[in-house]
Formats: sequence, C-alpha cells, structure tokens
Amino acid sequence: MKTFLLSAALAASLLTPAAANAQAVPAAVIAVVDLDRVTTECNACKTAAATLRAQLTSLQNRRNALAGPIQTEAQSLQTAVTALNGKDPDAALQARIKAFQQRQQTASNELQNSEQQLERNTAYVRQQIGTKLGPIYKSVMQRRGANVMLEAGSTLAATNSVDVTNDVLAGLNASLTTISTTAPAQQQPQGR
Repeated sequence: MKTFLLSAALAASLLTPAAANAQAVPAAVIAVVDLDRVTTECNACKTAAATLRAQLTSLQNRRNALAGPIQTEAQSLQTAVTALNGKDPDAALQARIKAFQQRQQTASNELQNSEQQLERNTAYVRQQIGTKLGPIYKSVMQRRGANVMLEAGSTLAATNSVDVTNDVLAGLNASLTTISTTAPAQQQPQGR
C-alpha cells in the first residue's frame, strides 16, 4: 500500500507542469536613457573629451613634424639613387640610406606608441564612466520604480515620461567629478 501511494505521489509530481511551480514574472516597467547625451554632457566628460581632443591634435602635429623631413630626405635619396643609373651606391650613400631607414623606423615606432597610448586613454575614460554608471542606473531605476532600463538608441519609440536621462546625468555629475585621461602604464609580461 505504501509503495502504491509513493508511486502515485511520484507520478503526480512528474505530471504536474513545471510552469505551475514557477513564479509569475512582474510586468515590465521600462525607463529609457540617452547614453550619448549623458556621456557628452556630463561635466567631467566634457573636460575629458577636450583633453583627449588635445592629445589627438598633439599626435597629428607630431606626425606632420616628422613627415616633412622624412619626405625631403626620401626624395633626396631617390634622386641620388636615380642618378647612379643602375650602379651600386657607394659607401657614403649606403650609410645615408641606412640612417634614413633607422630614422623612418624610429618615427614610425614613436607614432605607433602615441596612437596606442591615445587608444588606451580613450578606453580608460570610457571605463571610468562605465564604472560610475552601473550604480547610478540601479539607483534611478529604484527611485523611478523601473525594472528594465533601455538605451534610447535601442528603442523604436518611447514617451517622455519614461525618459530618465536627466536623472542619470545628474547622478553622473554628482558622482564623477573628475576623469583621468591618462591610462595606467601597461604591465609588461613577466620573464621566465
């Protein structure tokens, strides 16, 4: 008899749909935030963007300063090689060519390092902003009673009543007063 009751109870539990045991999902209360506006209008973001633009301008100016003399020397060397009419360059011209190639490589390395630093700086600025935004999202959602937050660019349409951009912007201005625009140095791999 006990075996029969256990079998019946087991069969009943297997036949009961799993959905009956799950809790109902609450209705979605959606908030929308315009992240482009937040990240361009926050006070610290404006300052960081201006600094990054200055770093880019400096890089472009350095590129131009290096390019002029290198182009001039390249033309001079090309003229000298062309004048040889297929003959091998003498030791002095070979030394000039080798020195030119080294200057060219040094300039290329300098520019590449500067470009990589600017990319790291930009990523570091984004990281700092992103780190601050997470808790702000949660706070704004809780205060406004939302359980879903969407980026304005991901929505097809929304009413102004669900737009919390001003709340997020105010929170970011309050919690992020400065942004470092110089990324920490990259860690070098450990030697074996």
